[in-house]
Amino acid sequence: MYFAALLARTEDGWEASDTELDDVETLSDLTDLAREASVDEDTVLVYIEQEDAWFGVVRVDGEEDPRIYVSDASAAARSSYGEILLTDEMLGREPGAEDEIAALEELVDLDGTEDGEPERTAPAAVDPDDDAPDPDAVPAGPIGELGVLADLGMSEKELLTLQTDALSEIAEAVGAAEVLESVR
Repeated sequence: MYFAALLARTEDGWEASDTELDDVETLSDLTDLAREASVDEDTVLVYIEQEDAWFGVVRVDGEEDPRIYVSDASAAARSSYGEILLTDEMLGREPGAEDEIAALEELVDLDGTEDGEPERTAPAAVDPDDDAPDPDAVPAGPIGELGVLADLGMSEKELLTLQTDALSEIAEAVGAAEVLESVR
């Protein structure tokens, strides 16, 4: 179960709205959604959570690149909305590397069999001394910009300690608790 909310700062305070992410497929789509909610290109926070598994905060300030924090990258990686937030840059990957590999796999028969021939499986060689990390592995735990909410009233340490009901604590810290309750 997912919950998503937008908090848009205005000259009169914060405006909150819950939002549907059905049409959001990329970080660019999410950023556009946030900018549409913005008043005079002011700060918009997009909050996404998967119940008791992870949450993410995307901060959009005018035309600047979005700033992102995800509470548990490995849990978010198993979620369609989480995958949107986990950019190649955040994960330390070369941009588009996954797309290139997938495209190559489609073009080339990498299993070594002819069409219609059953796949052969070779026993996997296991090297017990090989502790090299998987370069495509998603790290467990928090990832992204820890200071994403620092100037709004939530320190990096506070952000790292959030567990359940993180949105309420974030809204309280930034001064949007009352307007948030109107959409929950």
